[in-house]
Amino acid sequence: MATSSQAARASPGRGRSKKAVWDQLAELTDPEIPILTLEDLGILRWVRVGADRITVGIAPTYSGCPALEVIELNVVEKLKNCGYAKVKVERVLAPPWTTDWISDAGRKKLLDYGIAPPAGGSRRTLLGEDLPVACPRCASSDTAKVSEFGSTPCKASYKCNACLEPFEYFKCI
Repeated sequence: MATSSQAARASPGRGRSKKAVWDQLAELTDPEIPILTLEDLGILRWVRVGADRITVGIAPTYSGCPALEVIELNVVEKLKNCGYAKVKVERVLAPPWTTDWISDAGRKKLLDYGIAPPAGGSRRTLLGEDLPVACPRCASSDTAKVSEFGSTPCKASYKCNACLEPFEYFKCI
């Protein structure tokens, strides 16, 4: 006779809720910005618990994101380590991800880490209405872009003219 844990491993979805799966995945961090979880970043879109498979929807931050494959592998590995034998990850392209989906907690984590969170909203950026980027160290808006790309394609390099410190800005997309 199979134990309940053996039955759960053999048939994922029985005795496990979407919330339980979501909670496991919400702990995973972004490989490029490890202070942010997938939930903070807003790329974890949905979870489907089927009779024999868990399917997870992930929204890429942009086309060609080098971290996406690592994120997908981490999702599969995490759920398999939790006892789910069959896991599938689907890329969710519509609606497209925007920095508007970064949670308030995620924005605070960025700021506390020294990365300026996206200023304004994605609609403003699309309309060419970029707001000044405040320095995450001294909060001055007297800053200048040094390079369109920082340590990752989703960040730009800035410097603060007030405190003279360099910093990265998570670009508004």
